Amino acid sequence: MKLLIEQRVFAWGDTYDIYDEGGAVKYMVKAEVLALGHQMHVYDAQHNEIGQIKQKLLTVLPKFDIIIHGQSCGRIEKKFTLFCPEYKIDFNGWRIEGDLLGWDYDVYSGNDRIMHISKELFHWGDTYVIDIANPSDELYGMMLVIALDAANCSNGD
Repeated sequence: MKLLIEQRVFAWGDTYDIYDEGGAVKYMVKAEVLALGHQMHVYDAQHNEIGQIKQKLLTVLPKFDIIIHGQSCGRIEKKFTLFCPEYKIDFNGWRIEGDLLGWDYDVYSGNDRIMHISKELFHWGDTYVIDIANPSDELYGMMLVIALDAANCSNGD
């Protein structure tokens, strides 16, 4: 199954619409306007808040906590690297590997690839396609991609 994540270009702060394969809006992400850091709220299609992505402040590199249904589910931290972006992920027992330009990622649970994330080029805002092997990983996968994009943006990328 696939999800398409599109960042709204002319919105104040990080705002995304997430579409299913049929083109229907499945989730929405809206950022709070804060002087320091990111704090994003994730809503389902009925406008019920289902999660948050909160940036940890006063850190050298970006760190984000992922909260789903009021429960802290893990953290994503950007590592210091010179070329290829890398992340330390304490989230759902997953690990992530990306290409040299940081535009394509595979997410693994153990040795099994559970998700492929690709960034589409030539769009006004950040646009990602997530190909998820198991539909039960959909919400977690979408939250991971939003947190990764926030980590890249927080570092000026």
